[in-house]
Parts: sequence; C-alpha cells; structure tokens
Amino acid sequence: MLSKEKLARINELAKKAKTSSLTVEEAKEQSKLRSEYLETFRKSMSNTIEHLTIIDPEGNDVTPEKLKSIKDSKNRLH
Repeated sequence: MLSKEKLARINELAKKAKTSSLTVEEAKEQSKLRSEYLETFRKSMSNTIEHLTIIDPEGNDVTPEKLKSIKDSKNRLH
C-alpha cells in the first residue's frame, strides 16, 4: 500500500498542475509516483481477484477455470 505521504504528494502535484505548470523535476516526480501508485493498485486488485470463489445461486462453484489454474499454481509455490 502506498503511504499517506505519497498519496498526499500525488494530490498536491495534481492540484498544482491544474492551477499552474509543474517544473521538470516535479513532472518527473509525479510520473514516478503515479507509476508506483498504479503498480500498487494492480497488485492489490490481482490479489483480490485471485482469492475470489464464485458460487451460483444453487451453491455450485462456477469459478472460471483460468482463475482456478492461477490459484493452483500459486498454491504449489507456497
């Protein structure tokens, strides 16, 4: 998870970019922070999806085979 300070800095740079222009250093920092944020988000989303089990109204496991195979491969690694 991204720290509160980094999230605050992302927001601060975004606000400044809307009201005025960013310096070259600030633009590089913003790009780096955004990349870090997206990487963290993607990992979190992937982890969430990999732990899903889909059950239909009749109680049957209807989790897609692709997701089951991902879970199986991760379980073999641990």
